[in-house]
Amino acid sequence: MAIEGETLKEIIVSVVAVGFFIALIVAIGAVYGPALTGVGGLALVGAIVLFVLVMAVVGFFLSP
Repeated sequence: MAIEGETLKEIIVSVVAVGFFIALIVAIGAVYGPALTGVGGLALVGAIVLFVLVMAVVGFFLSP
């Protein structure tokens, strides 16, 4: 099964974006500890919002 170049580019960009999101979540957990109260919770919500916005922008630019 051969993967086209455009599909491969979409896969790579998506995997990198998800990897960055996971790294960001781990970093927030390392900084604020297991009890995400106050600022830690807001940082986690901000990371989720950032991920959604980044994926929307990536989808917009990768669409034909």
